[in-house]
Amino acid sequence: MKTLWLALAGCCIAVAAALIVLGRFDGAFVAAVVGLVAWFLNYRAQVAASLEADNATTEEENETERNEDQ
Repeated sequence: MKTLWLALAGCCIAVAAALIVLGRFDGAFVAAVVGLVAWFLNYRAQVAASLEADNATTEEENETERNEDQ
């Protein structure tokens, strides 16, 4: 899913650049904003995956500590 958002962001920025060249500034602004939102969703997915990995590691460490205490 992360790659999808990053690819969409890149495409939107390319479309925005093309629209600027064509002089369609309103459309370029909209495309750039959509690209920015896609980039933000990509970043959000990366952070969520990182937090999920950290939680899994913490749970394993807690389980190991419980087993050692018994």
